[in-house]
Amino acid sequence: MENGKNQLLKLLGIGFGIAVTVGGTIGTGILRKPGPIAAVIGDPVIIMLVWVAVSIYAFLGVLCAIELGVSMPEAGSWYVYARRAFGKFFGFFTGISNWLGTVSALAFGAYTVSEYMVLLAPGLEPYIRLLSIGLLAVLVLFHLTGTRSAGKSQEIMSFLKALGLLTFVLVCFLFGGDVNYEALAVTAEKVERPALFLGVITALQAIFYTFDGWHTASYFSEENVDPVKSLPKSMIYGILLIIVIYLLVNAAILYVIPVDILAGSKLAASDAIRYIFGDSSARVVTFFLMISILGLMNAQVMFSPRVIFSMSRDGLFPRFAQRVSASGTPSLAMMFTVFLSVLLILTGKEVCEILSDIAVFFFVISYISGFLSLIRLRRTEPGLSRPFKVPGYPFVPYFLVVCSALFLTGAILQDVRSSAFALVFVVISYPLYRIITRTSQK
Repeated sequence: MENGKNQLLKLLGIGFGIAVTVGGTIGTGILRKPGPIAAVIGDPVIIMLVWVAVSIYAFLGVLCAIELGVSMPEAGSWYVYARRAFGKFFGFFTGISNWLGTVSALAFGAYTVSEYMVLLAPGLEPYIRLLSIGLLAVLVLFHLTGTRSAGKSQEIMSFLKALGLLTFVLVCFLFGGDVNYEALAVTAEKVERPALFLGVITALQAIFYTFDGWHTASYFSEENVDPVKSLPKSMIYGILLIIVIYLLVNAAILYVIPVDILAGSKLAASDAIRYIFGDSSARVVTFFLMISILGLMNAQVMFSPRVIFSMSRDGLFPRFAQRVSASGTPSLAMMFTVFLSVLLILTGKEVCEILSDIAVFFFVISYISGFLSLIRLRRTEPGLSRPFKVPGYPFVPYFLVVCSALFLTGAILQDVRSSAFALVFVVISYPLYRIITRTSQK
């Protein structure tokens, strides 16, 4: 049964906003990145300061997203703001790149969960693609039951994720002070670290990736019962919780593992537990990683269809994406999104990984477009209702634009292959815009 007006339902509140912010941000990055970061920075104090620096960026970004979200409480987040500020094409480019980035990230996430399942049950290895597709199918079927149940599931999964990470921190500080690395025959690998400046730049880029998702609650402002009151609280509480968790997890890992040994770790959290309790305990962390990624995928399956739903409503995507079920789910947009992710899975993990790397470019472009949209709308629409205004305007959004542009430049210089793919998309974006808009108007 379809919602006759094809409208999203106002069912969501503060609890969901906090949950989807946490669930849409925290994945495996916080458990994987400490090792590579230690490999380029050998000082624990500098490592923590770099995490604090990106935390400040994310917090300021949340303040900008709140102003935009309560001023324009519509589904789609960055797409909505870019279209309002700069017109249809810029809105289309922002929306479609943001959506495609999530499609590829969703495929890569499903593949990664399946790999962890294989670690726990090696006999499943021949069926890894089927497992990945099956995971996506289960998520879609569940989300088709409606926004209310999907929202509750996100709250539960995010709570378990936060509880698991805080438990990890507690365990490390309680039991991690007496690890005898000589008895374990664990020695530091020889690492040639770059100059400190280059090391900090590399670390900033790695940490930047782990914070992606801080704006997730803004995708659902149209479905919020009272976005003016709920959105600021949910986004601020959500990002503060993420910052606290990230800083505590890093401090816990650095407490257990010396920096020189940490530099050789590919999965620092798993190694920390293994050093404390033995090899068999690492399976617990593997299971937690699966739950963590599933929570992230759950959020992605929810928010990414909202982008093309909103674009379709504005005539910038085929009309089918406007269909909303009686339970409030943009059902066809969701199925189409996951269908494309399945196609990527069928191409193999290597392609998924490349496209997942490209997704970072698209996400940062979305951030830049959002911050620029805020600045432009302040000038072009001074009378727009703004129940929340960014403190420190205009310095805060300009500062964020510069930081985001520097990150994008560094990423382009470091990853030429992904940059080339992203450039190809930029080139074909206008012809794609013309084709889709003409098709959607028929």
